[in-house]
Amino acid sequence: MAKTPSEPAEGNPFAAMLDAQARWAEMMLAPLAQTAKGSDEATPVALSDMQKWAQNATRLQTMWLEFCQNHAIEATGEMMAGDPAKWFAMFETWTQQLPFADPAEQQRWWAESAQLWQALMLPQDEDGSDEGGAPELPREDRRFADPRWREQPVFALLHQTYLMLTERVLAMVEKMDQVDPAKREQLKFATQAMAEALSPANFAATNPIVLDRIMESRGESLVNGMQNLLRDIQKGQLTHTDPEAFVLGENLATTPGKVVHETPLFQLIQYEPSTEKVLGVPLIIFPPWINRFYILDLNEKKSFVKWAVDQGLTVFMVSWKSADASMKDVVWDDYIAAQIEAIDHVRKRLRQSAVHTIGYCVAGTTLAATLAVLAEKGELDKVKSATFFTAQVDFSEAGELLHFIDDQQIAAIKSLERDGFIDGRYMAATFNLLRGNDLIWNYVVRNYLLGEDYTAFDLLHWNGDVTNLPAKWHQEYLQQLYRDNLLVKPGRLEALGVPIDLGKVEIPTYIQAGKDDHIAPATSVWKITEQFSGPMRFVLAGSGHIAGVVNPPAANKYQYWINEDNDVASLAEFREGATEHPGSWWPDWVEWLRAHDAKEVNATGKRKPGSGKTDKVIESAPGRYVKTR
Repeated sequence: MAKTPSEPAEGNPFAAMLDAQARWAEMMLAPLAQTAKGSDEATPVALSDMQKWAQNATRLQTMWLEFCQNHAIEATGEMMAGDPAKWFAMFETWTQQLPFADPAEQQRWWAESAQLWQALMLPQDEDGSDEGGAPELPREDRRFADPRWREQPVFALLHQTYLMLTERVLAMVEKMDQVDPAKREQLKFATQAMAEALSPANFAATNPIVLDRIMESRGESLVNGMQNLLRDIQKGQLTHTDPEAFVLGENLATTPGKVVHETPLFQLIQYEPSTEKVLGVPLIIFPPWINRFYILDLNEKKSFVKWAVDQGLTVFMVSWKSADASMKDVVWDDYIAAQIEAIDHVRKRLRQSAVHTIGYCVAGTTLAATLAVLAEKGELDKVKSATFFTAQVDFSEAGELLHFIDDQQIAAIKSLERDGFIDGRYMAATFNLLRGNDLIWNYVVRNYLLGEDYTAFDLLHWNGDVTNLPAKWHQEYLQQLYRDNLLVKPGRLEALGVPIDLGKVEIPTYIQAGKDDHIAPATSVWKITEQFSGPMRFVLAGSGHIAGVVNPPAANKYQYWINEDNDVASLAEFREGATEHPGSWWPDWVEWLRAHDAKEVNATGKRKPGSGKTDKVIESAPGRYVKTR
């Protein structure tokens, strides 16, 4: 039996959203427990079925009652989502209360609803049905692709009405010319999120696939779903993949290496060479600290780290510590100082005057500031080149995350602070919300309502492997960068006592953006080219924020675009004259890197971490910090 949570559900960032599903499930089977137990007359087969129903109903009821007792909440009461009529009434009330829904528009809505009712609920002739006997429907959506959504008129009407109302409401939001454009986009996002949550696919009583599964399993699917739900409520986070499938150092983050340096903020990993000779200039990777570094070292076939090592690079990786109470005073300056410390440590360790650098996402934004600080100090020659993976410096077109960055939202985020840090589960929920159908409701249906087992998927395991964030840094980042966009205003920000001016960054830079990136949109990443002064190479990769980066050549997936004209002034102009190349952009990047310093040295001495008596290492990769929760 699933353990019950130790904290109240209302204090859990995940419980409030999903508590309704558990309540409904308990009420659905609770009557069966009593009915089946009191039945004395039945055929042997029927008795067997009833016993199965009774067993599952009792298990479900027991789990839910234990949960309720531990949380001091009511275990009874009517659940709106279990009644289709109330579902319709709720949606109607909601739309009628919208301030921009004029009577004429509402009349058109309900006229179309009446037409749907007539088409779907009245007997159909052969001309109104497809080959399977189901009527042709005006709207399609992959959530309702299963034939069972069309075969029964009530479910056809349900999902078609839902799609129609969603379409109309979003269209009205688009027409709100009197509202500030930013507020309109925020309202559109909120409306879309609400509509996604209210989909009839997300509730057992209005999902024909779920109802069939319940009947086929004699309630076993609901029991399994309840177990999954309670486990997730306990940990305060939605589970996407089998939590037991992956172990760091065994089937994730397996590239051999040693931790060669450690501070209270980060560990520095040096990977073992796989070639006899390596490039003289080493490479330092700064991954984002909103998640774990091993996105670049998922497994041997997908690992950017392993691939880079095999190309003859001496690779170092920064592994950031997940924030705790000891980091309550950590701010952006500390991360910039940490990047400089890592650069200096590697230079000293390998007796090299300069390093290559990579900054991914938020660590790329910080790397840009770090380079500006070094430039202001006259120390930019410590860095031979900089590569940016889906990173932003100009946040004027930063995409959907801007919906969370007004004063009210920032104040709400600040209220989540505990002991000087922000629980990483809140950030995970935010990013999941950006793709609610794919990353929330799809799994609610699959794992809670259908009771399916979790699959093993390394990328989704990483997606759920969250880190905590220092609260002071997080607030400054949201206010100064996302809200006020100060990083691109010379001298408006300073770090380590010096002003930041991105225009003073004159080293070679390689800038990668994802065509379908919703975290750091390509239009936003492009703006880096408008800030730096040195030679730049911009590459537009197929796919998004993760797959656009983690795309090994052996996979032969996606594509990338390059425009060799260095004078293009916009992303649109870049794309117009760009050449499409199949597969991964990684080989283009390493060729670019070699062009800036192809000198090689023997992979001996401290190029092999821990191989000599004088090279004292701390521990083997992936290190402790990546395992700290």
